[in-house]
Amino acid sequence: MKVTVAALKTLLLLSVYSQRIVSCHGQKTQEIPTSPYVKARKLIGGKVTEVESSDMELKEVFGCCSHTTKATDSEICETENRVLTPQKIGDMPQMTTEETLDVLEDAKRAWNNGSGEWPQMSLAQRIEAIENFMAELEKERDTIVNTLMWEIGKNVHDAKSEYSRTMTFIKESIKFIRENYNSDFESYGSTKAFTRRAAVGIVMALGPMNYPLNETYATVIPALLMGNVVIMKIPTVGGLSHLLTMKAFTKALPPGVINLVSGGGRKTMPPLMATGDIDSLAFIGGSKAADDLIRKHPEPHRLKLFLQLEAKNMGIVLRDLFEDNSDTEFLENTVQNLVTGALSFNGQRCTAIKLIFAPFEHAANLASMVSDLVESLPVGLPWEEHDIEYTRDGVTKTSKAFSQITPLPNKKRVTYMQKLIDDAVSKGAKILNKNGGKIIGGENSTLMVPAVLYPVDTRMDIYHEEQFGPIVPIVSYENLNEVLENGQNGKYAQQCAVFTSKVEGNNEATLIVDRFSSVFGKININSQCGRSPDALAFSGRRSSAMGVMSIEDALREFSIPTVIAYKSDSISSKVAEGIKSDSNFMKSL
Repeated sequence: MKVTVAALKTLLLLSVYSQRIVSCHGQKTQEIPTSPYVKARKLIGGKVTEVESSDMELKEVFGCCSHTTKATDSEICETENRVLTPQKIGDMPQMTTEETLDVLEDAKRAWNNGSGEWPQMSLAQRIEAIENFMAELEKERDTIVNTLMWEIGKNVHDAKSEYSRTMTFIKESIKFIRENYNSDFESYGSTKAFTRRAAVGIVMALGPMNYPLNETYATVIPALLMGNVVIMKIPTVGGLSHLLTMKAFTKALPPGVINLVSGGGRKTMPPLMATGDIDSLAFIGGSKAADDLIRKHPEPHRLKLFLQLEAKNMGIVLRDLFEDNSDTEFLENTVQNLVTGALSFNGQRCTAIKLIFAPFEHAANLASMVSDLVESLPVGLPWEEHDIEYTRDGVTKTSKAFSQITPLPNKKRVTYMQKLIDDAVSKGAKILNKNGGKIIGGENSTLMVPAVLYPVDTRMDIYHEEQFGPIVPIVSYENLNEVLENGQNGKYAQQCAVFTSKVEGNNEATLIVDRFSSVFGKININSQCGRSPDALAFSGRRSSAMGVMSIEDALREFSIPTVIAYKSDSISSKVAEGIKSDSNFMKSL
């Protein structure tokens, strides 16, 4: 049967996917957790020392999640009842160019052109060291989780999940090595060869603010396991958690193997790259900054690159979802995945759905349903729990949920979001959801209600630019070729998501998969875009990525295969086996 718009809204709002906030921030005042205070410290020569402003320049770090001057109440989303005031949660050392170059000397000594203690260890010894690091880091788990929550606004569940996923990634990487890196001599005609991957050299690693622990260590730890020496740039936002890892590193690794640089990127990273001593770059961030940094290397042809950059992932809704005899479950699933995909961690994910395409005749209806669900999302501070009403099997129940929309990391991000919204509205788009784009908590607050924008078109900045924030733009299309052309001609090419319910003869979905198979790194069917599971390749093309991230691929990105070979004769065979039994590099795990 044909489903009416009103019926679809009702089904969505009463489905298992739907939820209604009983009180926007809870019905009574909630206890504010103790805020962290992370003292400035530096890691030099394998030693961690706390620093004061008299020792070097420090930058105050303020949490995006602030205290409120008034008690939380049920009208807080409707009024200005509370004012959110930034609170200092730590200090970050601002290293000079000279201090950064001193760090490079530590790294060069540790690498020693491949003859340093770390690259000369056996693979088993390096695994043991990383396992020791994990055991030491576990002592800081609660502090790291609390710091992630306060500094970048991850709710309690997501902050814990980031730490846990990071540890799981490391464990799975070690497991993969143990199961796949036990090489032996193999025959290739008259040649016998032993192949194992070995280090590249000194790796410069720059991680992001949105997953400062997980995404940074998804490059740093594989690089270390393969025998590389690492210089890691602490991100300007989200960097305090890295200060908390320093002691664990020094207890587990030889001096100079891991080096942390903090401060302004322009003062620190280009001078390091200009020395020509950097062998590999692991960069997660913007393409312009990556290009600028790569150009600083005097011999860029020898710089091994791993880049995870911007994305403008499309959510593509096909017509069959709205046709006669369509199962409403697919449409409910679509709306849920569009909203979750667009607004998980406030849309601050490279894998977020950043542009939704809907068929012209149904776009307004879909936009309305998306708006309704966005209005139901709990908005507040990361530790706040909300009373959520939901209906399952005809029974209405109430449960608790942490805030799904939390403060952005700084005012700069708020200003950019407002600029994109203002531009779209000035060119004909409307904000569909109640209070969309509104800032809760006064002039210093960064707690922003998401904005659902419709109709969006090519004249608007939001159509082309990666918002990396809580804006949900919806575009209508008359012909599927409009969507295909956007994907094929776009600057970015990470992922897309296709939503359809047609089981057989689905020519449109098949066309999208075939046309986009050489465009995007991942095509999701009836689900949001995402990196997980970590066993799968996470890749992209064009200005979205260079290199592949996964448990297996990350190890490959930061290593080069080394072959030990000989011609098959009795003397050479005995010599080779003797070397293998004594060699650290060739030693079995």
